[in-house]
Amino acid sequence: MTDAKSLRIEDYFLGRTRAQGLVEGRFGNVRRKFSVVIDGHAEDDIFVLDEKFQFDDGERTTRIWRVKTSAEGRYEGRADDVVGVARGRAEGMQLSWAYSLRLPIGKRTWIIDFDDRMFLRDDGVLLNIAEMRKWGLAIGRLTIAFRQSAD
Repeated sequence: MTDAKSLRIEDYFLGRTRAQGLVEGRFGNVRRKFSVVIDGHAEDDIFVLDEKFQFDDGERTTRIWRVKTSAEGRYEGRADDVVGVARGRAEGMQLSWAYSLRLPIGKRTWIIDFDDRMFLRDDGVLLNIAEMRKWGLAIGRLTIAFRQSAD
């Protein structure tokens, strides 16, 4: 479990975490809703996050993050659909996380930049708000509420 003074993703996401989220377009209209189950575990000096998404339209996707921690709450992460390296930093009960993701949209694959801000609430819910950009222009927002699971 995460202590009340700091957010460390390798503690918060250890074991099973469940979440609900939604994707908004640039004008605030809800485009998609989803749920996700995340299983987290350590493999030597890497923390693995196995994310399984279920979207309201029936689509299912999986993303497996391999995250390396470094000094002072810094993180570097990789996944198959991430361009380069995701970089993050935790301070207190907040985490900033930035990365570019290859997303299939229609018959094309777009590279979308994500700027995630995660906030650990006193009740244990981790709220993630991610701004999405393409060519530097805001195209939408992703909001997710995570909760550690007993199963």
